[in-house]
Amino acid sequence: MKNFDNETDNFNVLRKLDKKPSITQRELSDKLGISLGKINYCLKELRKKGLIKISNFQKNKNKINYAYLLTPKGITAKTRLTINFMKIKLREYEDLKKDMK
Repeated sequence: MKNFDNETDNFNVLRKLDKKPSITQRELSDKLGISLGKINYCLKELRKKGLIKISNFQKNKNKINYAYLLTPKGITAKTRLTINFMKIKLREYEDLKKDMK
């Protein structure tokens, strides 16, 4: 189950980054209910896997602000994770329908 949790976390992080590339790690942590340390770890792992590119805002005086951009490989992974997520939810829905009969 640990691998599934990691996959779910990666899916949720990729979704949030796709919607708002300039989101901070603290915002990600708050929105996803994941510790700041785990968010930092997830981002580093996603970068190592080539799923995101991390760059700081060049003209910003505060160089701690970053943009997290999905790479083509990251977009593909997000799509695959979305399909897997939907399959799981569809199975859960079908099981609930059966239980209600």
